[in-house]
Amino acid sequence: MPKIKILQEGQSYTFRSYFDLPYEADEILAELNYSLVKSRLSLPKTTKALESLSEIQNKLEKILPFVNLSNETARREILVSPILLEIVYYCHCQLRIEYPLKVNDWLKGNLDYLLRYRNNLLVLEAKNDDLTRGFTQLAAELIALAEVEENNIFYGAVTMGDIWRFGKLNKAEQQITQDINLFRIPDDIKDLGKVLVGILEGVEN
Repeated sequence: MPKIKILQEGQSYTFRSYFDLPYEADEILAELNYSLVKSRLSLPKTTKALESLSEIQNKLEKILPFVNLSNETARREILVSPILLEIVYYCHCQLRIEYPLKVNDWLKGNLDYLLRYRNNLLVLEAKNDDLTRGFTQLAAELIALAEVEENNIFYGAVTMGDIWRFGKLNKAEQQITQDINLFRIPDDIKDLGKVLVGILEGVEN
């Protein structure tokens, strides 16, 4: 029995389309000529002390009981933005929000967040729910970025604000690795910050 083709010639797919497709991530990515591996990633980590993240952690622990996080906007403004602004402060990196990217009719749309420091890039996709399908969307965004940038290794993360999952694209091997480890906010905020800075600074891991 022939395998059903998921992506149709002549059809247009935005990054968001990959979140909505009712197929497994490995099946979708195979049609974009990438394989998917799930394992524990050895992520880059800075050795710098990021003291201000402790302040953000303490503040979040105090305000979270009073904030409704039932939609994506609330999660982005309360949980994601304070962390990213702190990373920008440490790295002096560029932060692009709703960054438009079009490679072709199968790879186009806006990246929620794109951070760039020298030649290092980090893509972040924020979702209100469903981290699994959110990772499929993130993977499509990483593939698109790999088409237009010179790097061989690309990192990204999908987050619901309180939970973060990282992914790594290897262009030479045409492989995407989904980290089986999760970072939880506010508890893991310092470890998360060290990874974000480590990726942007190109720390060897």
